[in-house]
Amino acid sequence: MNRMRPQTRIQRRNTEAILDAALAVFSRAGFRGATLDQIAAEAGLSKPNLLYYFPSKEAIHVELLSGLMDVWLAPLRKLDPDGDPVEEIVAYVLRKLEMSRDLPRESRLFANEIIQGAPRILDQIRGELRELVEEKAALIKCWAEAGKIAPLDPHHLIFSIWATTQHYADFDVQVRGILRPKGKEHMDSAAIFLEDFYRRALKPG
Repeated sequence: MNRMRPQTRIQRRNTEAILDAALAVFSRAGFRGATLDQIAAEAGLSKPNLLYYFPSKEAIHVELLSGLMDVWLAPLRKLDPDGDPVEEIVAYVLRKLEMSRDLPRESRLFANEIIQGAPRILDQIRGELRELVEEKAALIKCWAEAGKIAPLDPHHLIFSIWATTQHYADFDVQVRGILRPKGKEHMDSAAIFLEDFYRRALKPG
């Protein structure tokens, strides 16, 4: 299908159904384990109908990842140089945790891509993502040198935030198997814990 041509209402609906179905399948099975047949069945479409909209499994995967990168970078972009350093970083932690709560499939899609060597988004990681991390790491370093936060390595601080927040989406089965929560109640206690944890870690000496 020509993606540049304006879509009809039905075409938009089918495209959205395919992408939503693909997100579900990719987040469960990863790129290698997913098949077009599975995606078509999840979307309620025939495989030939799916192929009218996307020529391959990879084309669907790339479209999902392209949209996801902007969503993934948004919370870090909000780190405000003029804000209170501790409050800005804690707010970033909580925004990332909210994403794990509200967008778990997207988180697992991203994690699966990284685990496989990021073949479809490596350029974005080495480009756009790296540039943003360097910018914010420099800001965190300035805050630390000014005595506004504890002297923590800024890159590893950012990595630790990714690890402690995305864990709740990427390892949801493990978390639920241990805590046995009702619904998403464990995310509230996680937010309380992580806010206290990072406030303590960031507090200047």
